[in-house]
Amino acid sequence: MNPQDPLSQLRDIHLPETGGLWPPAPGWWVLAILLIAVLAALVWLFIRRRQRNRWFRSARAELARLERSAATTPAWFTQLNTLLKQAARERYPEQHPEALTGDAWVEFLLKTAPKDRVASRPVAEALVHSAWRPEVSTKPADALAFARLWLGGQKC
Repeated sequence: MNPQDPLSQLRDIHLPETGGLWPPAPGWWVLAILLIAVLAALVWLFIRRRQRNRWFRSARAELARLERSAATTPAWFTQLNTLLKQAARERYPEQHPEALTGDAWVEFLLKTAPKDRVASRPVAEALVHSAWRPEVSTKPADALAFARLWLGGQKC
């Protein structure tokens, strides 16, 4: 080294040390906050939908119970009608279907049945009228099929 040469005293170019992983850059903080917010919103929507559809799961379980205890008695048809009215009250609260009886109830069931399948008017009428007549006019299997079809179209 020459003491007269000031350039010889300079150090060589060197890169700065890397910053490491912590603390993250501000962009990563923003991304993390957005991700947490989106996840919280999805969880909230999932829980809300699950609570809103609790009636549907309960109705399906009750329908399975009725299927196991199927009988050609008016009492059984009354239980099936009660189940359908409870489900209708949950799904269509503004129409007050629990107050409907007879032909008005049959019309409501047919009107709210799924549109992609043809609902059978005779089965719906027999389902409703067998609840209060001494003689049952349809098979429980037909009534259960109609109830399953009607409940299947009621998902939210």
